[in-house]
Amino acid sequence: MKRLLVIGIGAGDPDHLTLQAVKAIGATDVFLIVDKGEVKHELVQLRLDLIAEHGRAPYRIAEARDPERDRTTPAYTAAVEDWRSRRALACEALVRDELRDGQTGAFLVWGDPGVYDSTLAIVEEILRRGNVTFEYEVIPGISSVAALTARHRTSLTQVGRPVHLTTGRRLAEHGPSADDVVVMLDAHCSFAGLDDFHIHWGAYLGTPDEILVSGPVAEVGDRIRELRAEARARKGWIMDTYLLRRLEH
Repeated sequence: MKRLLVIGIGAGDPDHLTLQAVKAIGATDVFLIVDKGEVKHELVQLRLDLIAEHGRAPYRIAEARDPERDRTTPAYTAAVEDWRSRRALACEALVRDELRDGQTGAFLVWGDPGVYDSTLAIVEEILRRGNVTFEYEVIPGISSVAALTARHRTSLTQVGRPVHLTTGRRLAEHGPSADDVVVMLDAHCSFAGLDDFHIHWGAYLGTPDEILVSGPVAEVGDRIRELRAEARARKGWIMDTYLLRRLEH
C-alpha cells in the first residue's frame, strides 16, 4: 500500500525542524508540493531547501498548482469549502499518479499540521472518496503560536486561566472570549479598539523578514497596522500571529 507522511516543518526557521521530521524527510520517496504561485514562491523554496538538505536520494518532487480561492464573496465558509475540495482533487491526483504502491510520499506543512491547516482535512476527504487508498502518519511541528511566544519570551498559558485560539474573523464578530486570546488568519487587524489588552504580534516568524511588536494595543496598534501594510505590499503576502492578554487593573 502507498504510505503518506504529513510533516510539520515549523514556522519558517530551518532549525525548527524536529529530529522526527528530519527522519521522515529522509524516508520519503516522493515529495508532494502544492505551489501557491510566484508571489508565495518563498514558501515553496523553503521546502525545497529542507528536502535538499535532509532528503535521501533517489527521491522525486511532484508539484501541482494550488487552485484559486474566491476572497471577494461574503459567503466565507462556502468559499473555503469549495477551495478545499478543489485542492483535495489536486492532491488526490498527486497521490494517485506520482506515488507507486510501496512508496512513501510526503506533504511538508508549515507550522504544525493540527493548527489551522487544511492538509489533514484534505487527506481525510481523499480517503472518503475512495479513488485512492493509502495509510498516513502525522509528524507534529513547531507552530507559529509556539514560535511567537518564544520570540516574545512569554508563556502561552497562565495559572488557572484558559487560552482561546481563534481567527481574526471570529474576533471581529464576537470579540475576545477570554483574558488570553491567540489570533491567526487576521487580514484586518481585528485587535483595533481592544485597548484593555496587551498584544504580542509577530509576522514572518522564524524567517529573515521576521517582525515583532509588543505593547498595549492602545500604544502599538497603529504601528502594527502600518508595519503589516508595508510588509504585505513589499512581499505580496504576509503570515502573522498575535497573542492578546488582558491588562491588569
